Amino acid sequence: MSHFAAATRALVKKLGTQVVLTSPEKLHEAGFDSSKILFHPSALVHPRHNEDIGALLSLANKHKVPVTVRGSGTTLTGAAAPLLGGWVLQLKGWDKIRIDAEIGMAHVGTGALVADIQAAAEAQGWFYPPDPSSKAYCTIGGNIACNAGGMHGGKYGVTRDYVLALEGFLPTGEFVRWGTATKKFSAGFNLRDLWIGSEGMLGVITGATLRLIPKPAERYTFLAAFKDECAAFAAARDLFSQRIQPAICEFLDRFSVHCAESATGRAVFAGQSGRPVLLLELAGSASELRDQKKQLIAWAKRLAVAHRAARTREEAEELWAVRRKCSGAMFELGDSKLNEDIVIPARNYEKFARFLDTLRKKSGLSIPTFGHLGDGNLHVNIMYRKADPAQCHAAEEAVQALMEKVVSLDGAISGEHGIGLAKTPFLSLQHSPAQIGAMKAVKAALDPNGILNPGKMFERFEVWKHPRLAVKLPWDHK
Repeated sequence: MSHFAAATRALVKKLGTQVVLTSPEKLHEAGFDSSKILFHPSALVHPRHNEDIGALLSLANKHKVPVTVRGSGTTLTGAAAPLLGGWVLQLKGWDKIRIDAEIGMAHVGTGALVADIQAAAEAQGWFYPPDPSSKAYCTIGGNIACNAGGMHGGKYGVTRDYVLALEGFLPTGEFVRWGTATKKFSAGFNLRDLWIGSEGMLGVITGATLRLIPKPAERYTFLAAFKDECAAFAAARDLFSQRIQPAICEFLDRFSVHCAESATGRAVFAGQSGRPVLLLELAGSASELRDQKKQLIAWAKRLAVAHRAARTREEAEELWAVRRKCSGAMFELGDSKLNEDIVIPARNYEKFARFLDTLRKKSGLSIPTFGHLGDGNLHVNIMYRKADPAQCHAAEEAVQALMEKVVSLDGAISGEHGIGLAKTPFLSLQHSPAQIGAMKAVKAALDPNGILNPGKMFERFEVWKHPRLAVKLPWDHK
């Protein structure tokens, strides 16, 4: 950090000690995200207004200081970890929310929590669908940076589908706005979408205008169990072929269900313990749901081994407890996990299920899998014991095999977590040299000094193969 000392002194002189924090405690807090990979920045900056951000970026370019933008730090891939040190720009406090109830738009600061945006929208009769599991504490800026999704993605789409306009700063320090508060905009290149999913590498987002949709009048929660994973996947495709598009279609394999049952102390279905399940929620008007309920029940009677519907919201919460419990309960299968979010096209669901069975046998590891079957975004959890070198090596090999298989099935190595540090070894599986070269060219054009979130995405960061794998795995989280 010593080579950034003079630049940091200049930053403190420009913005003051109330804005630029350099205490060891504050720097430690800013040094890692939910990937738990620690790096040490030289300063943590809480900007008061746009001028502070512009000044920071100007100095960063002058002195070639890395800048990592941070919201709540909930990213699981290391995207918000200051890999090369430098300055961490903390925007969580930029949390304004204003709902335009007349036309259904939300004007929000980059630090607004997603759950707060949803609550403000619903209070006005509107609905903001993207709902990552961390919505109670993740920021909208982070969601935009990673193009986050969630359980509603199959029917309603992901963050990109709701961003109408963005404002913020180019890496070189100029303030810009991409798009306007209108539902149509076709004036020049679409650089708004270039920022979405760019993981803080192409600009600093300070605010957004989001599209809202009418709040669904009714919801209907339904749980169905199947004889095995292939049967559950086939049943989901059968449901979609009937043009029934659940607001939520969550899949839990038999291992995930077993863990949830162990945690709650009761079977999901009496006499059907450990069966894979689909947890579904229909949403819409009363008339829409009337016919869909009938179709759903007929579908379950034909294909499921057990099923039940929630008659009240309290019963619905009991069904959702199965989904909420499974992830944390997986640690009975191993004290560490590699949590990989991948996407598989529906036509290859059963092939992927068979691959996972083979991978479990070959690796000797438990690999519980759950996720958003409405859009094929599954979370594959490779469980291992960190004190066992053989299991660490097996987990490492299993991740490589998983990513290769996903790409061979025309899938995606990440659906909503992004690339960050954790998935840099696999980007070349997904993209050709020409495609990666085009991305690098865009980065170089917008960030000629390479100051914004450097070392991420394109650099093969070897922490996942670190000799001290047992304590350094980027995926070692809940």
